[in-house]
Amino acid sequence: MVSIMNEALQLEVGNKVLEVGAGSGWHAATIAEVVASSDTPRSGWGHVYTVEIIQGLAEFARRNIMKARYGDRITIVCADGSMGYSERAPYDRILVTAAAPDVPKPLIEQLKPNGIMLIPVGSMHLFQTLMKITKETNGKITKENLGGVAFVPLTGRYGHTL
Repeated sequence: MVSIMNEALQLEVGNKVLEVGAGSGWHAATIAEVVASSDTPRSGWGHVYTVEIIQGLAEFARRNIMKARYGDRITIVCADGSMGYSERAPYDRILVTAAAPDVPKPLIEQLKPNGIMLIPVGSMHLFQTLMKITKETNGKITKENLGGVAFVPLTGRYGHTL
């Protein structure tokens, strides 16, 4: 799933990426390898901002990222990711790793024109669809169904009520 999502994001060197749901930090590291590749001059690097609502997971991801020496390319924030991370917006790419009942408006607002967002949308337990959201230069939003998926529920203000 990580590979499928990374390919659908059409990542490029220099992209600024928001990931909602840090987990172990591994997915953010795979993104950092593309947007801030170690064989690219640092001046051309992008950055990954990953937001995790669960304090223990945020700390776990931070330890893993530091141990793997990605601390200069990935920032981990403990906050409600369903609201995005406006402090560093707008983003070239947004990736959500938990299923939302609908696409959160703050995430669309924080996506740059010509940006791409991937988000699983649907119920808490089944019937989720991986949606590819593209924001055109004029602000028009296009949605593409990439197929059925199964993710944990997104929590927070724009997530599922548990």
